[in-house]
Amino acid sequence: MSYRKLFGVRPGTRVRLSEIESGFTARHENRRSARAEMRRDDKRLCDLQYLLYANHQRSVLVVLQGMDASGKDGTVRHVFDGLNPQGARAYSFKEPSREELDHDFLWRIHLKAPAKGEFVIFNRSQYEDVLVVRVHQLVPKSVWSKRYELINEFERNLSLAGTTILKFFLHISEKEQLRRFKKRLDDPTRQWKISEADYIERAFFKDYTKAYEEVLEKTSTSYAPWYVIPAKHKWFRNLAVSKIVIETLESLGMKLPPPSVDLDEIRRKYHSAEKAEKS
Repeated sequence: MSYRKLFGVRPGTRVRLSEIESGFTARHENRRSARAEMRRDDKRLCDLQYLLYANHQRSVLVVLQGMDASGKDGTVRHVFDGLNPQGARAYSFKEPSREELDHDFLWRIHLKAPAKGEFVIFNRSQYEDVLVVRVHQLVPKSVWSKRYELINEFERNLSLAGTTILKFFLHISEKEQLRRFKKRLDDPTRQWKISEADYIERAFFKDYTKAYEEVLEKTSTSYAPWYVIPAKHKWFRNLAVSKIVIETLESLGMKLPPPSVDLDEIRRKYHSAEKAEKS
């Protein structure tokens, strides 16, 4: 079963999030049935990142978007925690600073894009500029409506430069969001994550849903596809994201680069001398 085909948004297709089951778990009944597979996937993802870093020819950009409490932080922590930090980094986009607002909306995004050999995760992204600004009318429609094509061109440019782009919308229901907020209130280790703004934003859940549907319809492309991930069950969210990343990286056919030196010469020059000293 291809998770890319199962959850991918085909370019130009209609998306209605209310018709997508956020609690879907494919062939797995529970976390226990998927545990062994998830352990194998963790190792495979690390191996593929090693190849990416060693080749130093391509880069990977993973974009995570979703409603508040949909699990963006958790996905970074559980799916990508085994990556070698020497070639991986995560970046969380907050409200733009004064300096960032003095530039075009993609300026701050491009600064954080991955270099060759890098694996980068965006927790929120350029899409905030067609989501938050739309829902809260921070800029007129005549401005934000033009940004879909600008984002598509930006991502196409990254793709042509060798960046593989994977975009994940972590899908939860309005009811599940409220349940997670309540769990945070009751958990002393997570109370710091709660703010009144979280509850205020819930009034705009349907507006955000409509905005996300348009994002998915207008910006899922062959070079930067969107995937709608059922995220009610956190373990399945993690499994599905890792599967799609692995499938995509395997399709690149990466191999270890050849040695940059004459290995026989190195052996003769250094290890033969070592052997002579011991004798």
